[in-house]
Amino acid sequence: MKRPASDPSLDLWIFAYGSLMWDPGFVYVEDQPGTLFGFHRCLCVRSTIYRGAPENPGLVLGLDRGGSCRGRAFRVAAEHVNATLAYLDEREQVTKVYCQRFVKIKLADGRTVNGYTFVVRREHEQYTRLSLDEQARLVAQGAGLRGTALDYLANTVEHLDALGIPETRLRRVLEMAQTISSLTSTTLA
Repeated sequence: MKRPASDPSLDLWIFAYGSLMWDPGFVYVEDQPGTLFGFHRCLCVRSTIYRGAPENPGLVLGLDRGGSCRGRAFRVAAEHVNATLAYLDEREQVTKVYCQRFVKIKLADGRTVNGYTFVVRREHEQYTRLSLDEQARLVAQGAGLRGTALDYLANTVEHLDALGIPETRLRRVLEMAQTISSLTSTTLA
């Protein structure tokens, strides 16, 4: 995907709302809390590779239409932009459940910057809207190449807390999934 800026010497901001907040995997020169308008964070992507398997899917976050989302914005220096975009596309686009978007991000210091992020594709087979109970069940069961969906959600909630971003629904799903997981462990023991 081509950058909207005509000058390739410009830095690029990346908007993170899930695991990229705590595991960006790329070099950046600045990071700040930021807000994206028009999209909200939700557990709406069945994970069948990184945090689950086809026969036992997990659940991960996506940016879905409507509302707003507070997250973390990273500024990537111009000389690292192409490598960063290639890395992010390889990491996030394994199943093409997301589409890349250039967006406006309102930073905590008051600036509004152009940024890059991934928005869920509602027409994709991995997109789902589930009750909190169903979300918790998938989070509790999911384990894939990058670890468990439970660890993914716990790390995300921890980092949201550190940024001062209350996510009551995610915290509730996490607590429910932890209960399911502990009950399952006790039953198997």
